[in-house]
Amino acid sequence: MPARPGPAPKERDPRIDFFRGVALMMILINHMPGNPWEAITNRELGFSDAAEAFFVMSGIAAGIAYSPAIARWLDGKGGLRAALTPMWRRAWTLYLVQILLTVIALGLFAWAADTFLLSKFRTMHNLGLIYSDTRAALTGIPILGYQIGYVNILPTYIVLMIAGPLILAAAIRWPWQTLTASVALWWVAGAYRLNIPNHPGGGGWFLSPLSWQLIFLVGLMIGHRHRRGERMVPVNRTLFYAALLFVVFAFAWRHVPALGSFMNHKMAQLSSLGAPYHITTHNKTLLAAPRLLHVLAMLYVLSCLPVVRRIAAHTASAPLRLLGQHGLLVFAIGTVLALIGQILMDVEPNVAWLPWILPPLAALISYAAVRIAIWGTVPRSPTPDRAATVPAAPMRDLA
Repeated sequence: MPARPGPAPKERDPRIDFFRGVALMMILINHMPGNPWEAITNRELGFSDAAEAFFVMSGIAAGIAYSPAIARWLDGKGGLRAALTPMWRRAWTLYLVQILLTVIALGLFAWAADTFLLSKFRTMHNLGLIYSDTRAALTGIPILGYQIGYVNILPTYIVLMIAGPLILAAAIRWPWQTLTASVALWWVAGAYRLNIPNHPGGGGWFLSPLSWQLIFLVGLMIGHRHRRGERMVPVNRTLFYAALLFVVFAFAWRHVPALGSFMNHKMAQLSSLGAPYHITTHNKTLLAAPRLLHVLAMLYVLSCLPVVRRIAAHTASAPLRLLGQHGLLVFAIGTVLALIGQILMDVEPNVAWLPWILPPLAALISYAAVRIAIWGTVPRSPTPDRAATVPAAPMRDLA
């Protein structure tokens, strides 16, 4: 049964780090297409995948980390600069990581093309433009208009973090009006397929910020409320079972062929009658309604179950919590390792064990990188009977 809301939290909620770590590992796995571990990622549960989970958990972490400064400014107790600059500094860090990852990806696939004499490594993942229209591509990299496949999640997050102070301030002052406006923007962006254009190459960004702002806002609002010991949506038995029913229905839609065929046909009929594109498809770029409803339903169900908190806080979950605490480092390393894994699986498609070993190996390397990064922060125990512990990262490091 769903748990009743409790008092204000007195310590860091383990679920935030845990699910951030889970989302990062699922992104790592899914960015090596064709490996058997994909079967245990959340995209097999329904319509949404690790990207939605990453955005909502990052929004929650950002809401927890940055809402106090913005709330102080709104109350006249803090300065505007103190409210704005933390999120903008984080956006700048994300921007530098995006540029670095793009350059690394270009280098990796160029090296693979020359080393293994496979020309496809120069054309896959939108890489061909760097060779066919080099000047435009080099211009597009710093303005985030030239995006390479599997290195195209951060640009949308960067834009949302730049707009974050304004979004968060509105959410604190006028929460439900802001959410209504966000839903309206999501609807218009989906109905008219609005997006930021790519340059060069045409088309739009992989994740439209105009659509994905909604799930980021939901995360921000949850984080702000959570910091105050409140829930954004109260625990309600009827709502809990409705959300659970939708999650089960989405799973059946995906895995029961007869139901999937029937529902897809009905969606096509709705489309022929003029229903908006983002309502009648599972489009990821525009955060189509089935994906949005699925991630929100899962989020609500998981937030209501006390057992989820116990699992997240368990000693066995500590590695995932640690990965979640250092999300940007893990994301960056995981992106590079996933691209290397793609290259290796393309070069050796007949080596059956390779897809089995590469994702776990990449996860272990990511974990080792985090341990190395925090090596100097581990306090040394003055006596043998006091175990050293790794201090939790500040919440700003999660956003």
